Amino acid sequence: MTLQAIDYTSKTAQEDFVKSLHETGFGVLKNHPIQQSLVSAIYQEWQQFFDGDDKQNYLYNKGTQDGFFPAEISETAKGHTKKDIKEYFHYYPWGQCPVEQKTLLAQYYSEANELAAELLGWVEAHTPADVAQHYSQSLSSMVEDSDQTLLRVLHYPPLKGDEELGAIRAGAHEDINLLTILPSANEPGLQVKAKDGSWMDVPCDFGTLIINIGDMLQEASGGYFPSTSHRVVNPEGADKTKSRISLPLFLHPKPEVVLSDRYTAKSYLHERLVELGVI
Repeated sequence: MTLQAIDYTSKTAQEDFVKSLHETGFGVLKNHPIQQSLVSAIYQEWQQFFDGDDKQNYLYNKGTQDGFFPAEISETAKGHTKKDIKEYFHYYPWGQCPVEQKTLLAQYYSEANELAAELLGWVEAHTPADVAQHYSQSLSSMVEDSDQTLLRVLHYPPLKGDEELGAIRAGAHEDINLLTILPSANEPGLQVKAKDGSWMDVPCDFGTLIINIGDMLQEASGGYFPSTSHRVVNPEGADKTKSRISLPLFLHPKPEVVLSDRYTAKSYLHERLVELGVI
């Protein structure tokens, strides 16, 4: 079973998209405005970055969480004991970034943010009134002028056969933020957990865009929009020799935004980063 792609340009796109988010925690869009050529160029540039030694000059800052995170300090998904088989780079406009890679990445960050804000507006417009009353402020205003939205360039290296038993590229997890915007990766592997506990393959046709709900939107909506478990499984056969790169944008509210009686965005993020073992 796979998720069906919704045409971004269709007259019922907003309703169909928000319905999919409510029912599955995910929405898949086709004919969206993100350019395939831009994403492909970024994949190529960052493959070179991850293949080289220069990445060690951009090691992550533990306080600000920007820069290069090597595989040995990779995340351990909540509830798991094995580290994910991946390395990644955290890009914020105010953070560190190699000059050669910054132009395209900054362009993508801007365009993806614009689209993410539009999609959050769709969610806001089609949230039932009894659910919307949970929001401490409009969803749009939660992210307005936020400098917390994170673009992560993820690299899953080729598998060598000596990986820790039971380790996979990304253990089942939920995202922390409001919405995650993800262009299809250059290789398959992403799966979503259905309500019956089975795993569904997410389309990786290059023209599709995958959007999923994070824990913060689940918290703010009182559970109406579910934050769904997803994972990246290891490839089989010849595909084991291939790298996989993906480019998720994590749409984050400003730190002071009140999500619920229990959390602000800042307190929620801190709690989760501690659980992931990165701070």
